[in-house]
Amino acid sequence: MDLDEVMLDAEDRMEKTVNVLKDNMRAIRTGRATPGLVDTLKIPCYGGQSPLKQVASIGVPEPQLIVIKPYDLSIIADIEKAIMTSELGLNPQSDGRVIRLVVPPLSEDRRKSIVNRVKDMGEDARVSVRNIRRDANRAIDKMEKDGEVTEDERDSAKKDVQEFTDKYEEMVNQALAAKTKELMEV
Repeated sequence: MDLDEVMLDAEDRMEKTVNVLKDNMRAIRTGRATPGLVDTLKIPCYGGQSPLKQVASIGVPEPQLIVIKPYDLSIIADIEKAIMTSELGLNPQSDGRVIRLVVPPLSEDRRKSIVNRVKDMGEDARVSVRNIRRDANRAIDKMEKDGEVTEDERDSAKKDVQEFTDKYEEMVNQALAAKTKELMEV
């Protein structure tokens, strides 16, 4: 592995960490209906588990309503059961063809507890980014010890890794700030 590969690997892993955080935050209920609340919900069907977005169309005709239209009506009961057993706290209403989910506004206490959960997710992402930095720095130190890079190249590479770390930690902070703002809006 050469220096460029170490740098690319570190940046790629940091980017994936931020993307996972953003995906996880999309599934957090904010009191406003969004397809992201339910689209990754796993539905037991066809002998396996499929994300809801693969077995149904998901629409948001009103700010407080999600409408789910299964492609195959035989799995409507499975979708309802998956929604009820999820941590969303939503009650599906079905007419046999379409499932409607009314998303009630969140109480102030519930908003604060969700903000705390989001902050924990953000801290986990920051720790992950720092762990990636540590791994990259170790690889760079090993390369210098093995004589593959000079001391100046090592220092320059570590500086670049730190810049990646700062950049992706800032992206985590921005995602947290946006989600917190969204949660605290009434």
